Amino acid sequence: MKETTRTDVNELGEFGLIDHLTKQFEIKHSSTVKGVGDDAAVINNGNWLTVVSTDSLVEGIHFDLMYSPLKHLGYKSVVVNLSDIYSMNAIPHQILVSIAISNRFSVEALDAFYEGVRAACDHYKIDLIGGDTTSSNKGLFINVTAIGRARPERLSYRNGARPGDILCVTGDLGAAYLGLQILEREKQLFLDNPDLKPDLEDEKYLVGRQLKPEARGDIIGVMAKEDIIPTAMIDISDGLASEIYHLCKESEVGILVEEGKVPIHPDTERVALNFNMDPISCALSGGEDYELLFTVDPGDLEKIVTMPDVYIIGEVTVKEQGAVLKTTGNNFHRLTAQGWTHFQK
Repeated sequence: MKETTRTDVNELGEFGLIDHLTKQFEIKHSSTVKGVGDDAAVINNGNWLTVVSTDSLVEGIHFDLMYSPLKHLGYKSVVVNLSDIYSMNAIPHQILVSIAISNRFSVEALDAFYEGVRAACDHYKIDLIGGDTTSSNKGLFINVTAIGRARPERLSYRNGARPGDILCVTGDLGAAYLGLQILEREKQLFLDNPDLKPDLEDEKYLVGRQLKPEARGDIIGVMAKEDIIPTAMIDISDGLASEIYHLCKESEVGILVEEGKVPIHPDTERVALNFNMDPISCALSGGEDYELLFTVDPGDLEKIVTMPDVYIIGEVTVKEQGAVLKTTGNNFHRLTAQGWTHFQK
């Protein structure tokens, strides 16, 4: 009998598994501009390109209902998908929401979840146009599909970065990861002593970044007004280092990041040190920030330096140099991308 080969999915990782499963699929329609391999798929609809992205959130893997209010979870479920649309330099217009629920969820609980979905729809001016509801043997499963559009000449992919381009990031990094550490700590304290009340008053910023992130549509709006089209762009969901590696791979370039220029909120730095963590490591590998990482032509430098909440953190180099971190002590280290592990043992 021929022995059956069994490969653990963890050997490939999330993106390696996607590449493995989809490498035999051929594009059959000329209207499919971009398939697997970017933050969203792109479909040609004439004068406009339709941009589509989908994400799944699974209870016990992506969220814990011990500290994730259902309204916040509904809001976040939408935001993480809108972030993918914005990272293509497109504008989202519609979403579809599908859920699988176990019998422990009441109508009132689902009302709270959809109240959060509605709040996100109102804030980002998008329409809920459908979805599906089914049963689950255990826990809550959420899938959101976001649909947007952009003019062909304004779309940004991961593969357009060129040596000499400026590397930029929005907002600050590492806060969501530290927010998660705080919530996990309070959860464990509660399990050890149910009479103990959570102490989160001084950590509203970090906890908020974890439970209720925002997508950076405001930045996309400013870039449109300034007529800036990023040469490459990606959103930071799995950590800055991981997203840098994606840009390097897809654009076939190297990237130099300057440690001292990576934006880190004072609360992130304080709590990281309290947890005996390195703040820059949290920024590089934490994930769930949903900020934008993008490259621009050096000719746009004067515009970029005046943009609010945008920071220049490095530059694009040649492929042979790889992804490198220049420390504040002027040492150079290869970036290591830990990021988020999607597959649990």
